[in-house]
Amino acid sequence: MLGIARSTVQDNLKRAAMAGLSWPLASDLTDDVLEAKLFVHPGVKQGQRLRQEPEWGPLSIELKKPGVTLLILWEEYRSAYPDGYGYSRFCELFRGFEKRLSPTMRQEHVAGEAFKFQRIENTLCLHIGPRP
Repeated sequence: MLGIARSTVQDNLKRAAMAGLSWPLASDLTDDVLEAKLFVHPGVKQGQRLRQEPEWGPLSIELKKPGVTLLILWEEYRSAYPDGYGYSRFCELFRGFEKRLSPTMRQEHVAGEAFKFQRIENTLCLHIGPRP
């Protein structure tokens, strides 16, 4: 016994028949190719979007400026691409882009210029020399 539901086996047999696969499988058939044949979605190409996407990097920089909102950026995007994404999908894609960004902040520290002492509650920063 494999512990697989009968309906799962039947579903996979239907998928194999629709893909034109038969047993034994070809020796050069990789797992990725097999998965692509069994779980294909007609009319949808993998890794391609149907609408033109903006450059998310410059948009995230623009959004940091005072008075700039996602709504304003979306309106500019739609004026350039009238068949582009709606506002909610635009925001969803932008938030997805933001999640992929690295949250680290690079700081250059010159030796002897500042001393930082950190406690659990707060951070005390002691500057030695003239303040920048």
